[in-house]
Amino acid sequence: MTTERKVGFWLAGLAFLILILVLLNNILLPFVAGMAIAYFFDPLCDRLEKLGLSRTWATVLVTLLFLVGAMLVALLVIPLAFDQLQKLIALAPDLIGYVRQLLQGLIATLEERFGPETAQRMREAVLGSPSDIAQFGQGIVDQIVAGGLGFANFLSLLFITPVVAFYLLRDWDKLIARIDSWLPRRHAPTIRELARETDEILSGYVRGVGTVCLTLGAYYSIGLIIIGLDFALIVGLIAGLLSFIPYVGAIGGLVLSVGLALFQFDSIWLVVATAALFLSGQALEGNVLTPKLVGEKVNLHPAVVIFALLAGGSLFGFTGLLLSMPVAAVIGVLLRFSIGQYLKSPLYGAKCAPLPPPVAPRDDDPTHP
Repeated sequence: MTTERKVGFWLAGLAFLILILVLLNNILLPFVAGMAIAYFFDPLCDRLEKLGLSRTWATVLVTLLFLVGAMLVALLVIPLAFDQLQKLIALAPDLIGYVRQLLQGLIATLEERFGPETAQRMREAVLGSPSDIAQFGQGIVDQIVAGGLGFANFLSLLFITPVVAFYLLRDWDKLIARIDSWLPRRHAPTIRELARETDEILSGYVRGVGTVCLTLGAYYSIGLIIIGLDFALIVGLIAGLLSFIPYVGAIGGLVLSVGLALFQFDSIWLVVATAALFLSGQALEGNVLTPKLVGEKVNLHPAVVIFALLAGGSLFGFTGLLLSMPVAAVIGVLLRFSIGQYLKSPLYGAKCAPLPPPVAPRDDDPTHP
């Protein structure tokens, strides 16, 4: 088979895969989620197998532990978080009014210093009617529901995902061995090495970032409860869950919590303590959690992570969010491999004679300053 036919074959396979993702986007969510759960818990099953359990019983034990943990969270955390979320939504008009008052004071100060025209432009930009703000927020919610987690998708995620995760987790090693047997024999060692590198990046990112999000969510929630913020649990959970996007969780939680603290507390020290909690959380994440749990082997730049998440969510909704990091990891590995091959190829010219060193100017050279 010629090189052109090989390239055409792989491009046709890639196009077919993208077509399948587009056509089956509405039903892929529970299967992608089940695959993510199986990938996450496969090392635990492997350790249980080493202790003497069969793969089936190890899978049963891990699945039961996962279901019990999910049910505990659903029974203990979700109702309380949902209650706080309802109260926060009910308080939103008062919060908007409070923010409008602060902005009006700022605009009055700007009018005194820079003139009425600048203040008027600022007023038109930031002081829209509450109904406009409410309609904008409702539009965002409608897009999220329509694009990713509608009611049918939620039910399938709830009931089908555990079944898919169980069967994938039980047969994970067999599936990997079967896929390995399909590899072209000539390129199998290279493909295995690329797959190993991709797995190293993904495992470091998914398991590490997941642990970081849970740790920060608990840290923020407990800290805000100690401070006495009314919506401590929901704010801490939001900040923790958003921490998988670099800097977004800390910044979003800081803005939301400080705004609520200004609205609730009369003491400036409690507001300062709220801000200090999130600043310390960001320092804890950057200096302790991420280096220890994620490590330097992940090799994914924060800008790449943000772009991958936004692109995946825009193209395929919530399913795209789950697929974005594996795809980004694979693309990153392939790009580094391609660049390495290019640097070894005649196109780069590594075997050519090195360039001569620059000639130092003579003292009598008239062009020398």
